[in-house]
This record gives sequence, structure tokens and C-alpha cells, in this order.
Amino acid sequence: MAAPSTATTGSVLGPLADIATTGWDLFVANLPRDLTWPFLLITLGLGLILWSARAGRGSKDASGRERPAGLLQFLLPRDIYSHPSARVDVGLYVLERLLHPFWYGALILTVGTTTEAGVIAALSASGTTPGLESSLGWMLLYSLCTLLIYDFVFYAIHYTEHKVPALWAIHKVHHSAEVLTPLTRYREHFLEGPLYAAGSAFSYGLAGGVFGWLFNDGITQATLFNIGFFSLLFGFNGSFRHYHVAFHYPRWLSKWLHSPVMHHTHHSYLPQHWDTNLAAVTSLWDRLFGTLYIPEKDEFTPWGLGPETQHRYRSWWQNTTGPFRDWAGMLKRGYP
Repeated sequence: MAAPSTATTGSVLGPLADIATTGWDLFVANLPRDLTWPFLLITLGLGLILWSARAGRGSKDASGRERPAGLLQFLLPRDIYSHPSARVDVGLYVLERLLHPFWYGALILTVGTTTEAGVIAALSASGTTPGLESSLGWMLLYSLCTLLIYDFVFYAIHYTEHKVPALWAIHKVHHSAEVLTPLTRYREHFLEGPLYAAGSAFSYGLAGGVFGWLFNDGITQATLFNIGFFSLLFGFNGSFRHYHVAFHYPRWLSKWLHSPVMHHTHHSYLPQHWDTNLAAVTSLWDRLFGTLYIPEKDEFTPWGLGPETQHRYRSWWQNTTGPFRDWAGMLKRGYP
């Protein structure tokens, strides 16, 4: 193993600071892995398996209703991929990807490393690092802890966006999608990305600080392992849960991990589906805070904001300017 690296401000260097100096790492970290061919082929392959297993059932149309379908209509239905909402996804995705490297890199280098250094400093003040040796078991534990911390921070941000009107004005752009495609994951207002990036940086910094101190710098290889493990899990979860095919888990597993179809209900505008399934990967935090909803088989999930306000969020321009319109209205009538 290579000799541990050191920082000028202390004897222990966390994994974020250790890898953040490499511009290539930051570039690769910004690539949407769930939109790469391996993930898309996995999505289509699982769709094929579901189509065969359910004899053509389980695919939803543009209204969110399940319907029997032939293979091509099941996997790539025209009414969904030619829908105006799907075209808006493309425009919002392009804008988000253009801006993403700038604020994502900046936040990792500021929020992430500052959090990491603060945690290491606090732990170092309480005693000397144990200087543990990394192993496969420790790598898996680090991956699990990072995932759970990230999932909780994501839940907290997401819950707040649903409950605070000023933040809902930003987040409703994502919920204005009237159909779901893998690209819908990146359908967000350009002001929303930095919120989740800051949450991610804080999560990684917190976990990196703790494990960086425990391992006295020797956690970088576990960090790289963790990134691969986490991107695989979340990348698949992200692409398929914004896919129109209803992929259920057994009910017992849905109490621990979000099945893709549970995100279908999250995007539904029916009252019983509002503000449910807010975590990114696990069901733990939704269970703990009472926001878990496990849908029935082929449950109707009409997507979007609902007939009362959907007409104001149909075009790319309406979605881009929407938060500013809402904020102006709040100020005019008195917040909220």
C-alpha cells in the first residue's frame, strides 16, 4: 500500500481532499452513469424480462394507467417518448449538464472538503487515529455508511422541498413531468442541482472525515471502491424508477429498498400519493418519518402537477421561469 498522504493543516487527509485535486476525477464524477449504454441496456433487458414474465402486462401509458402491450410498445411506447413533456426533458437536461460541472466541482471542493476536514479535526482533538488497515469488509462498511448518510441528507432536502413553498417552486419543475423516461431524472430547475450537490458533498465529507480519521489516510482506495458500488446501485435505481414500466419488489423488500414503481407513486398527483417515498435509495427514512407508500400491483399513477396547474409548466420556458413567477406571486400576496 502506498504511504499515507498528509495535509499541510494536519496529519490526516480525508479521501475527498486526496482525490479532489485530480480534474479528471471531477469530470468523471459528473457523468450521468445511468444514461450510459450499460445502464440503459440493463434497463431494457429487465424490461424484456418483465414483459415476458407478465405476458405483456406492467407497462404504463402516458396517463399513468397500466395496459397490455407488444414488446416494442412495452419497452419504447410512442405516446410517452413523443410526448411534449419528454421533449422538455431533453432541453432541461442539456441546461443542467452544461452547468453541472461548475457548481458540482466547486461544492465538492468547498463543502465536501471543509466538512471532511472539520470532522477529522474534531476527532483528532479527542485522540490519536487508530490507523486501521483497509480491507474488503471495511470498504463495504464505508460504502454502506456513505449510502445511508447520503440517503438521509437527500431525504431531508427532498422533504423540505415538498413542504416549504419557496423551495417547492423549484422542485415542482421535476414534478411537472407528465410522462416518465430515464431522462426525467435530470429534469430539474438549474437552481435545484446545487442544493442536492451541496447535500452530496456534505454527506461524502461527513463519511470521509470519519473513515479518513479511522484509517489515517488509507481510505482513498475504499473511496474509489465506494464510488463504483454506489454509482451502480443508485445509477440503476435512478434510470429504472423514471421508466414507465412498473417494476415491483416483494413487499418485505420494499420496506427496506425503494422499488422503481414506488417512485411512480411519488410522481403521481393523486392526494394519497402526495409527499411519499422521498428518499433516494432505501425505505428506512420514509418508514421512520411516516412517508412510505408501497403501491398495489398496477396501481394508477397519473403523473405531473395535476389539471389545475399543469398548463403553466408544459414548455421549457415555462419550467425555466416558473420558480421566478411563483416567487413574485408570493411576494405580491405576502409569503407564503
